[in-house]
Amino acid sequence: MSAPLNNDQSYQLGWLKKRSEFLHVRNGHYAARKTVVIQSRKAACTGPSRDAATAHISQNTKAGKKTKTKMGKHYDMRVGITATKRIGNAVIRNRAKRRLRALARDCLPRFGQLGYDYVLIARDHTPHCEFSELKRDIEKALKRLAQGHSQDAQI
Repeated sequence: MSAPLNNDQSYQLGWLKKRSEFLHVRNGHYAARKTVVIQSRKAACTGPSRDAATAHISQNTKAGKKTKTKMGKHYDMRVGITATKRIGNAVIRNRAKRRLRALARDCLPRFGQLGYDYVLIARDHTPHCEFSELKRDIEKALKRLAQGHSQDAQI
C-alpha cells in the first residue's frame, strides 16, 4: 500500500483520455457520495520513466535515425472525469466537469495514492451543490478508497 501524499512533495498528475483507460478503472474499487462517485484502481502501466524516454530518444538521435517515438510520460497518478447527459445539457455537464477538475488538482495530491488511476463521475447534485460540500464528499471518498486499498494489500 502506498500512503497518502504529503503537501510538501511534488507529484505528477496525469489525465486519463482513452476509453480503455476508463474501462480499466471501472473494474476497481469505488466510493459513492451524494455529489460524486470516485472509482480507483492500481494503474496497469504507469509508462516509462522520464530517464528511459530521454535515453531512448538520444540513442535514436546518435544513430542518425529521425524516427519519432511515442514514449509516454511517467505520472504518479492519473485522473479521468466524466459527466453523462443524464445530469443536464452541455453547459451543465461542463460546469460539473470544471468543478471536478479543480477539486481533483486540489484533493488528489493530498488524499490520492501513488500508482493509482482515478475516475470522478459527476452526479445530479454535482453542478448545483455548494463547492465546500463537493470538496468534503471528494475527500471522504478518497479516504475511504485509501482504506480499501490498504485492506487489499493485507490479503
